[in-house]
Amino acid sequence: MTTPRRSDRRPLAPRVTAPCEPVDPVRIGRRVVRRRAKGMDAGAIAAALEDARFDVRQDSRHEDLADDVRGRAELAEWERLDQLLAAEAAAAADREAAVREAQRIAARADELQALRELGTLEQTEPRDGDEAVRDELTRRAGGYVRADVDAWLARALAAHCGHYRDPAAREAAAGLLPPPVLAHAALLAELVRLVPGVDMDQLTFAARLATTEPEAAGDLAALLARARSGAS
Repeated sequence: MTTPRRSDRRPLAPRVTAPCEPVDPVRIGRRVVRRRAKGMDAGAIAAALEDARFDVRQDSRHEDLADDVRGRAELAEWERLDQLLAAEAAAAADREAAVREAQRIAARADELQALRELGTLEQTEPRDGDEAVRDELTRRAGGYVRADVDAWLARALAAHCGHYRDPAAREAAAGLLPPPVLAHAALLAELVRLVPGVDMDQLTFAARLATTEPEAAGDLAALLARARSGAS
């Protein structure tokens, strides 16, 4: 009698089924939106956002769809993408504006430097933004150019020439120009009132005083203003 052979195979282990993760409709909604948004431009994102808003409004009218968290998650994701693109567009616009402003300042600096070299800077009226141009000229050429430009700006500010005709521009100059220029302008204005018809070329000492002792020059201008007010 033949003895039956025992199988060498081991008995199969019972199959263990991995526990199913709960479905997260919020994550699903976000993933769906991100897949759809690939390659979209700002206009397409905005259109998709409006569609999502419409869908959520429609769902809210049906009791069985009012609690659709996936729809609200998709809407939130479209809103996030729209805001992200808007922020990026605003940053790009700011960068472009900064580049254009730097180009404008450089071109105006070239112009003022050429006028200075021709000796006609004093016959030129300052424009809005020339305070920043002064800083550019200082960076380029150093103090000897700055001294001429500072005297030009101080004279214009004292005489209310160019954009300094506008009181708002004169007020803004207090935060844009350094104390020596402001003191020079204030002292010039009071000296011209004190001696009507005086040639500003005769008042070059005011620039030297304002440059070396801006606080003293400012105090002198204030004293002359008080004396003029008292006399009137």
